[in-house]
Amino acid sequence: MEIPVMVGAGLIVIGAGIGLGMIGGSAMDAIARQPEATGKIQTAMIIIAALLEGIAFAALFAV
Repeated sequence: MEIPVMVGAGLIVIGAGIGLGMIGGSAMDAIARQPEATGKIQTAMIIIAALLEGIAFAALFAV
């Protein structure tokens, strides 16, 4: 594996990790503000996290 490819793969993984962390943190803030909306918030969080992971996985194959 060449160095630029490894750097690109690393950036993809780091970006996905930061994105997932931001999604989780924002969801926890939203649940703390409106506990009655927990189900809707968790559903949206899981869908967005799955899409983000799918995009990151596809990007790793493209690199």
